[in-house]
Amino acid sequence: MTKQFVSDIKDRDAVSAVFLVKDKILAMAKNGKPYMNLRLMDKSGDIEAKVWDNTEVLDKQFDKDDFVKIRGKASVYMNKMQVVIAEITRVPEENVVLADFLPESPRNRTDMRQELTDTIAQLGDSNLKSLMAAFLADEPLMHLYCQAPAAKGMHHVYLGGLLEHSLSLVKLVKRVVPLYSGINEDLLIVGALLHDVGKVYEMSFERAFDYTDAGKLLGHITIGVELVDDKIRLVEGFPRELALLLKHMLLSHHGQYEYGSPKRPKTVEATILNYLDDMDSKINGIQAHIAKEAVSSSRWTAHHRLYDRYFFKSSGMASDQEVEQVEDETCQATPGEPDERAARPTFNNQPLKALENMNLF
Repeated sequence: MTKQFVSDIKDRDAVSAVFLVKDKILAMAKNGKPYMNLRLMDKSGDIEAKVWDNTEVLDKQFDKDDFVKIRGKASVYMNKMQVVIAEITRVPEENVVLADFLPESPRNRTDMRQELTDTIAQLGDSNLKSLMAAFLADEPLMHLYCQAPAAKGMHHVYLGGLLEHSLSLVKLVKRVVPLYSGINEDLLIVGALLHDVGKVYEMSFERAFDYTDAGKLLGHITIGVELVDDKIRLVEGFPRELALLLKHMLLSHHGQYEYGSPKRPKTVEATILNYLDDMDSKINGIQAHIAKEAVSSSRWTAHHRLYDRYFFKSSGMASDQEVEQVEDETCQATPGEPDERAARPTFNNQPLKALENMNLF
């Protein structure tokens, strides 16, 4: 029987499938009745689910990170798809195909591994090249590096996400370096490849993505600096100042103390890495947020908690404009949702003529 994936679920669909429990919360409704709020996932994405009946009994029958078989009905609520569950039962791990339940990078991991090898081969600095060769030679570590997600929930949240993110930074570095003089490109490339290497031990990713004990106690920045220091010791004659500069990039790549950075960037290379890392992370996270709401007819996303804002879905490209024109001609507002064509700025219930004259509508 073909599995029903999260990405297949449409409004008003009957849902009968096995999912991985990503989050589980027992809460209380306004009327005082307990309910269960779940986040169910498979490799195609995740979806919110509610259990309204018999919650106290069901709560004891499965836990977070368990596989469950559910039967329910899908519906769109506040621009997001959710499932109201009628039945839910735990499924033993041996009865599922694990590959169906963890999202993967859209890029082929074998291709990315080869791109990583090629990037290291092109380094001109012999010390940095030897350092990266020491990482490549550590096969257990490299297996984790190529498999790990880049984060639990912010960006590149899928297997292979760490490697994809790191290679994206390398591409950005190669675009930025020619614009300025005196930049150590090899140092920046190695910093891009190693800035998040500590995440291989900070996170667990055999089931739902979560933090390890080491991750919670030390964090990926500390773990990463330790890993780099261990590998530097394997390279005879590695320059002390080069080691300081590289470790500083890891320690400062979050930019500010309030973002978990032990140090703020104090070299040009560390500053560039901080900004490129921030940009790549944010763009991936925003695009993923927009993609999750493809089911919604609204031109705006739901509120993004992390960035504390809504995002406009249209990019202004011709394909978007053609879709908007068709929607204008054929679509009406969904019952219970605002008609955005009517939601023009007003004052005392009168349209703002000045804005209309500027052809904003």
